[in-house]
Amino acid sequence: MSDKNIILNTGDIMPMFGLGNSNAGMPQIGLGTWKAEPNAVGAAVKFALEEAGYRHLDCAPVYRNEKEVGAALKTVWDGGKVKREQVFITSKLWNTQHAAKDVEPACRQTLADLQLDYLDLYLIHWGVATPNGEDPEPLDEHGNLITAKVSIQETWQAMEKLIKKGLVKAIGTSNFTGPMVADLLTYAKVLPAVNQIELHPYNSQARLVEYCQAKNIAVTAYSPLGSPGRLKSKGSTLPFVSEDPAVKQIAQAHNKSAAQVLLRWAIQRQTIVIPKSLNPEHLKNNLEVFDFELTLAEMNSLNKLDRNLRYIDPWDWWKIPYFD
Repeated sequence: MSDKNIILNTGDIMPMFGLGNSNAGMPQIGLGTWKAEPNAVGAAVKFALEEAGYRHLDCAPVYRNEKEVGAALKTVWDGGKVKREQVFITSKLWNTQHAAKDVEPACRQTLADLQLDYLDLYLIHWGVATPNGEDPEPLDEHGNLITAKVSIQETWQAMEKLIKKGLVKAIGTSNFTGPMVADLLTYAKVLPAVNQIELHPYNSQARLVEYCQAKNIAVTAYSPLGSPGRLKSKGSTLPFVSEDPAVKQIAQAHNKSAAQVLLRWAIQRQTIVIPKSLNPEHLKNNLEVFDFELTLAEMNSLNKLDRNLRYIDPWDWWKIPYFD
């Protein structure tokens, strides 16, 4: 933890995480922008920063909205209410640009789209490389992802150079499994600051979280609410973690929403969370999780919900047994 915590508009204090390979502090709650629709994400970013009190944004070029986020950020900086140095901004390197020669151009394109001089954190989005081309997810005639012969070591060494050039303050990984992290640590000169992974009570990944934290790698939880918007849009039959009776019972006991209970569970695990919302009320509510605490019994009740259920599984669209 960092001692430079954030005082929210509610008067509550949001913890900041000091990152292992950077002096930057990472606020424990950020705004995710995955599946944030064009013509809406900019307004959400502006409201989150200027009105709700967010100081952490999570972005990626494959979300196809970084230009709109960048335009919103410029408006915020120009308004003077929030300064660039007060906001922790993450983006990610996509699979098509893992080759050493492509890493810096990819980072510079993201910086241009976000209208920034530097990123606070830059992650390898997935531990799989694909050919550089117009198609971000090239598939063969059988629906299998077409991969490229680029090692994570090559990519990571190129990422390390971004820090020396001042383009990013810290580097890390996303969707890395335990063996992938362990392998990376054998050659990394700059250790990963963060591993961003899918985390919620139905997929708690307790051992991976403990391993990363033991190695001084902060853990960011994406889809901390179980990706309800994505499930609804796809008409999925998967269960909603927010509708689990145990979650509802705890929410009722604290006079909080199911979403707030799920975020509080993540916070008490010492993980960082990046829930996505475009709704101003939800954006505010997602920060109102520092005025209550789950008991040990309640934490254990939520921990017991684990069923290794992934809402985000590349097998569904790439036919790669990534997490098997």
